[in-house]
Formats: sequence, structure tokens, C-alpha cells
Amino acid sequence: MTIRVGYFPHNNSLFVLRHRGILESKIDVEWVDLRSLPPAPEPDPTRELPSLHSDWLFTEGGYDFIGTGFTPPITALAHGRDIVYVGISEPRVENGRLVVKADSDITSVKDLAGKRVGIAHGSWQTTLLLFALDNVGLSWSDVTPVNTSVTDGADDFRSGAIDAWVGAYPGLSAVEADIEVRTLVDTEGLFSHPSLWFTSREFAEQNPRELQHIVDALRESDQWIIDNPREAAQYFVDDIVARGGDASLDAWESALRNRPFGIHPVSEEFLNEQQRAADLLHAGGLLPRAITVRDAVLEQKV
Repeated sequence: MTIRVGYFPHNNSLFVLRHRGILESKIDVEWVDLRSLPPAPEPDPTRELPSLHSDWLFTEGGYDFIGTGFTPPITALAHGRDIVYVGISEPRVENGRLVVKADSDITSVKDLAGKRVGIAHGSWQTTLLLFALDNVGLSWSDVTPVNTSVTDGADDFRSGAIDAWVGAYPGLSAVEADIEVRTLVDTEGLFSHPSLWFTSREFAEQNPRELQHIVDALRESDQWIIDNPREAAQYFVDDIVARGGDASLDAWESALRNRPFGIHPVSEEFLNEQQRAADLLHAGGLLPRAITVRDAVLEQKV
């Protein structure tokens, strides 16, 4: 049986595993580059989020297993996708933060009312902004969220097209080298922001052995990243260069050194965060229905 594993650079663990050849020794695997699939609709920050990555778990030519950031599983559940969590990473609190320019008159999150805030909408950045706003009594409708990619967000932030930006490394490093920024909200203390991995319930129940092999391979590969961060960073740089871009090996190495690796069972703290995010997304009109995230807990531990 061929197992289809989706990967892309934003999930560092799966991207490195794709290049290491570890999983191939355990199962018959077909790697599916998410960037090669037909693009999902561009998320509109004023409307409901699409299901994004999870749709391909239930589509011919898609994949059986995927890893993403914090928010996509929530949108999957809200769109009726029968997914289950497989595991989570440790907190990734150093991955990014909400920043303004050093000379901005925005001095607190409350000052964001009516302002343009750049985010990669539908990612963990949406959750960070929602949590930050909720903590000071603001809601989604109190700001003007602007959907940006990492590159576009950096350019918009530099030019002043947005007033604040949820920047992520290594892209944030380039901005910090150009201009002085001030942190408005750190990820640490706001939410844990782990990587997470999920699959369809049907796949998990019918293929527990193969699922365990994937988890074991991720753990082995992640340990290699910890031991060899510069070599791991080279995979990302090579990929960017092959696509006509430019990337700093030092910046990528620094980013990988500051990220936790390893896959762990879901925790009560994580589920509580997911439920809070789901409730805020629904209250902000970004989900088609309210959900209970514990519906996605896999009874069989891996």
C-alpha cells in the first residue's frame, strides 16, 4: 500500500524528512508537494476561512497525512472534515511575533483599533492576532487584517502599507536588518504555537502500523535536525534558490536552531488553546459553525 505524505517548507519536520530517505525504508511512500496542488482560494480576512490543507486528505490525488501550523485543523473541523490529531511539537514561541516600526505611535494592542495588521491569514498568525485582541477586549472587527505572504508582509511593513505585522523567521530577520522594529506582542505568554500533524479518521483507524512508522520517522529525522541544523538549513536554501529566489543559510540555520523538534501526544493545554481559538474564530465570523476540537482526539495513542 502506498501512503501519500503531504509536505511543504512551512512544516520544517516533514520538509526535511522528505529529503532524508528515512521513511522510505519503513513504508511505501509517495511524497506530495503541497505547492504542486491546485491552489486553495485566497483567504479573505473579512469572510469565512476555507478548509485549506485538509481538503486534500479527502481528495483523489491528495495525501493521507499532513503537518501544518495551529489553525488549519480548526478550519477543517468547522467544514465537517473528519480529521484526527496525530501529534504536536513543543511550543514554538520563538518563531515570530507581532511587531511595529520603532517610531510607530502604536504602543499597545489597544492602539491597533482601526489599524491595518498584516498576517498570513488562516495560519498560526491569525490565532496570535485573535488572542492578542481578545486579551485587551478587542475583536476581529476592530482591526483591518490584511492577508499577506511572508514576502509581501515584509514589503508592506517596510513601505507602511500595513501598520503592524505578525512576522515570522527567517523572513523577519531580513526586516530587522533593514529597519528598527518594536515588539508589540511576543508569542511566548500568549499561546504555545506548536506544529501539529493530522490525518483522516479513516486512515488512522485502518492504518495504525503505517501511521506509527511515520511518527517514528519524524522523530528520527527531527533528532537529525537538532544535531545538524546547518545541513538541514541547506535543504531550504537549495529549494528557494531552485525556485529563483535568494535565501541566507545563516538565517535559516538560526531559525531552525530556535525551533523545537519532536512529535508528542496532544495535551489538555493544547486542546484548550485550540478550543479558545475555535471559539474566537467563530465569534469573528471566520468559521461556518462552532466546533468541539476534542472530537478530533485520536483514541489510539501513537
